[in-house]
Amino acid sequence: MLFTAGSGESTPDTSLRTSHWIPGPHQVVREALMLTRLPRGVAGVLWRLVRPDVPVHVREEIGDHRDLPPHLDAATERDQPLEHGYGPALHREFRIRAVGAQRGAAALIDAIARDMNRAVVPGVARFDYVACSGAMAVGEELVVRMPGPWDGPVRVLRRDDTSFRLGTLVGHLEAGQIEFAARDVDDDTLEFSITTWARAGDRVADVLYSRLGLAKQIQYLLWVEFCVRAVRLAGGRVVGGLDVLTRTVHWPDEIAAGTV
Repeated sequence: MLFTAGSGESTPDTSLRTSHWIPGPHQVVREALMLTRLPRGVAGVLWRLVRPDVPVHVREEIGDHRDLPPHLDAATERDQPLEHGYGPALHREFRIRAVGAQRGAAALIDAIARDMNRAVVPGVARFDYVACSGAMAVGEELVVRMPGPWDGPVRVLRRDDTSFRLGTLVGHLEAGQIEFAARDVDDDTLEFSITTWARAGDRVADVLYSRLGLAKQIQYLLWVEFCVRAVRLAGGRVVGGLDVLTRTVHWPDEIAAGTV
């Protein structure tokens, strides 16, 4: 993490232009190591398709204007909101329940915020806290790193005790927002969820994302695995499987015409 000098506390240097951040020698080494882990990481994620240890219940529906993300306040020229993307918009909700949880909703979200890598498959993705303290304060920035030219800079848009929301920055494969949240159901049961609002970030990504479905499927597998690992991080066990709802909004015709 990179910090600026402060009076008593370390504060993140949020002026860092993560969208144009150039990796140094140490980052190059980390990327090389990540590539060596890629086959094992991809195999681990794909295994969930072949023999899932947690049942996944998938629903797909046609979306409408209700599937648009929360309004982006105080947008900057570096933000890459949904309307700047390409192709259809996907509104996805991943929901999973944990029984026997040792952590409550607030404690789980705090643990994830401080180290998101605890819930991702090594070699498939990694979160670099390039301008972030780990508290996920509004305005702090991270880069989601994947092997190849898929690095995704994001900034924190919202944070409360049981959730935080990230928005994509220029250079990200996607355009949109993602929210991580948890809620206490009863004394030892909690629900963890990931909600995404996304379109392809550029025309090339649109081919991979919407036309070929490659990036769309990678995102699906990444967040399915993240949810399962979040339950383990909470110290609980999955009950009822994982629910995934995808609502597709064909953009921009329906939005522009006001017919949704």
